[in-house]
Amino acid sequence: MIALLVAGGFGMLFTLFGTPLFIRLFRKVGWGQFIRDDGPQSHHTKKGTPTMGGIVFILGSGLGYLVGHLVAREPMTFVGLMVLLLMFGLGLVGFVDDFLKTRKQRSLGLGGWAKIAGQVIVGIVFAILALVVVKDEHGLTAASTQLSFIRDIDWLDLAIFGTVGAVIAFVIWTNVIVVSASNGVNVADGLDGLATGAAILTISGYLLIGFWQFNQWCFNPNVDDTVLYKCYEVRDPLDLAVVAAAIVGSLIGFLWWNTSPAQIFMGDTGSLGLGGAIAGLAILTRTEMLLVLLGGLFVIVTGSVVVQRAYFKITKGKRIFLMSPLHHHFELKGWAEVTVVVRFWIIAGLFVAAGVGLFYLEWVSR
Repeated sequence: MIALLVAGGFGMLFTLFGTPLFIRLFRKVGWGQFIRDDGPQSHHTKKGTPTMGGIVFILGSGLGYLVGHLVAREPMTFVGLMVLLLMFGLGLVGFVDDFLKTRKQRSLGLGGWAKIAGQVIVGIVFAILALVVVKDEHGLTAASTQLSFIRDIDWLDLAIFGTVGAVIAFVIWTNVIVVSASNGVNVADGLDGLATGAAILTISGYLLIGFWQFNQWCFNPNVDDTVLYKCYEVRDPLDLAVVAAAIVGSLIGFLWWNTSPAQIFMGDTGSLGLGGAIAGLAILTRTEMLLVLLGGLFVIVTGSVVVQRAYFKITKGKRIFLMSPLHHHFELKGWAEVTVVVRFWIIAGLFVAAGVGLFYLEWVSR
């Protein structure tokens, strides 16, 4: 518990007081935001605003996790480091994309397929480490070949494909989650504070899930023997809550400077990194398909892009929305940017409440 509180508190203080220093540094080196000409005209005032702010809260998350363990005098775990590995790895892919944008002063950095290739490489490394490499004292790997919703589903086991086939299938499944989550957050990062606030809510949901899983953990000596039949076989769930707390704390401090009018943007460095953290928490808490609900807002805004493009091609030029992603549609309808952001935060919060509620309801129903 001490590690959890310290990790979140340190992460928040680091970004709250450290972000202004990074803002000055990024301005000095010329890391300013490029604005698309075809977007809402009100966004042109944001041109030159420092970007790549994801560096700040990714550092804050890692340092918060480290300091939390040092203060509590508890060892860091493999699963906690795995979440940070995925966050840092995808953040690096995003950094390359952001750097090319600022250097070339255009809205396109890495090409679409190059960016996905980078995400897939990081996802493959994560998947193999999570499934194959290290077992704990209870014989658990970080991830499982069983697909999961609230917990692992016995009859959806990739082991039916054999040992090698299960690993290959798990790598593919992991990359579906990783690429979808990271691109979902990336698409949502279009208004001041929108993706940051929504990510705070989603990752807070995983903080609660990890903490509850620890309280009802199959290897927790304090769990009553009479309820062991509904305990959770998850590797080090409390440490997953700790790393989630470190990320949430860092995002809260960053949001102080990222909310409208934003003094810094997270860039692809931040959005891809956050998507990686969310994907890692979903996989390692064994709640993979629950991510569709906990990250419901990201699903909606990404879905609006898919629907818009499909409808445009089918109807040869017609559109459903004035502009996609969906938040820009409402901007062009005349909604103030802050109004869109706050209302989308409310929607994100409702999705997270429904996801956490369903998670708890499953335990009660057992």
